[in-house]
Amino acid sequence: MRLYITGNSVRSQQAIANIYRICQEDLGEQYRVEIIDVLEQPQRAEEEKIMVTPTLIKHLPPPLQRIIGDMSNTEKVLLGLDILPEG
Repeated sequence: MRLYITGNSVRSQQAIANIYRICQEDLGEQYRVEIIDVLEQPQRAEEEKIMVTPTLIKHLPPPLQRIIGDMSNTEKVLLGLDILPEG
């Protein structure tokens, strides 16, 4: 997964913390998150057609999924990633 953020903003930090929490709680060790700051790597954001941040993109397994926001709604993030929570 790739999480596109804008600098060290509060919203970016919330998205990072939330996605790591969700991954640890619901995916165990079966995840990898790459954090991409669009201010430092604008070409990567352009390649992925990122228009707003934070945006989480999951490429594998297909289909490609995009989630926009601070990732605070765990259920919405898991549904967006096509991942059903345990239990």
